[in-house]
Amino acid sequence: MKKGNLEATRRNHGNIFSIWNFDGKIAYEDIIQATEDFDAKYCVGAGTYGSVYKAILPTGHVVALKKFHQLEGEAIVDESFGNEMRVLIDIRHQNIVKLYGFCSHPRCMFLVYEYMEQGSLAHILSNQAEAVELDWLKRVNVIKSVANVLSYLHHDCIPPIIHRDISSKNILLDLELEAHVSDFGVARLLKPESSNWTSLKGTHGYIAPELAYTMALTAKCDVYSFGVLTLEIIMGRHPGELISSLTSPVGQKMLLRDMLDPRLTFPSDQKVAKDVVSVMRIAIACLRSHPQSRPTMHQVSKELLGLRPSFVEHFYTITVGDLNDIEVQYL
Repeated sequence: MKKGNLEATRRNHGNIFSIWNFDGKIAYEDIIQATEDFDAKYCVGAGTYGSVYKAILPTGHVVALKKFHQLEGEAIVDESFGNEMRVLIDIRHQNIVKLYGFCSHPRCMFLVYEYMEQGSLAHILSNQAEAVELDWLKRVNVIKSVANVLSYLHHDCIPPIIHRDISSKNILLDLELEAHVSDFGVARLLKPESSNWTSLKGTHGYIAPELAYTMALTAKCDVYSFGVLTLEIIMGRHPGELISSLTSPVGQKMLLRDMLDPRLTFPSDQKVAKDVVSVMRIAIACLRSHPQSRPTMHQVSKELLGLRPSFVEHFYTITVGDLNDIEVQYL
């Protein structure tokens, strides 16, 4: 269905069920039957605007269904549903969760996605066994994939798309632990003729500090969130207050080795060790307090794809201050 006809059809009929880019047919009845009318036992996650269900269709295909809550602030739910649908209809990227279709009805609104077997990155990092399986090389690859998606959204889409909610709960992993960015419910198109003012949206702990006082949305807001996410992946937990201390004299003396997820052994392979150092250097650059001094996601993705050798001869003695010194040369 063409995007331009979407709203008109919805106004006229109030009931749309559309599936595209899917091998086989999905009927509304199949989805209701597969989830027993969205029974709680099929629920695999919940967010601000809806709950996610796992459904096995008669064809054997497994899909994820994001069913939107029917709240009093219906306009907000409608906006989130419409945002996600409009953005995902138009974009194609191997590391963005595929949207197969949607159902829009006054009593029931849901989106149909490809199912990600390993769940969210937040879940994996919180689970001892699964976190250990996500070794250093896999973690670096997750970071590269997310950077590549954000570079695509910011620099290859016209107009640019700002995700606005990059966080570990919105990074989903498949069976091969390949990362896929999800949840475009608060995404915004950056229109050059618009002021791009915004209300404060996103996940606490990942939101760029300038949004608290300027409300001016830029691509650098996603860059900051990416920096937080990268630290979280390497540390194995959300960095929290550590972010604000990185530029302090005490923070500058902090050892890189003390920031690594203690559930993993130190990177013994020289290449992996270099990658971890480089990734941390880039993360710190993305967390600069002034948006203009942060790199673009194009620069970050390019840097990650061709990681320059970093000095790791003294891996155990590298400090945050050393990382800052390296990044000044390269970014």
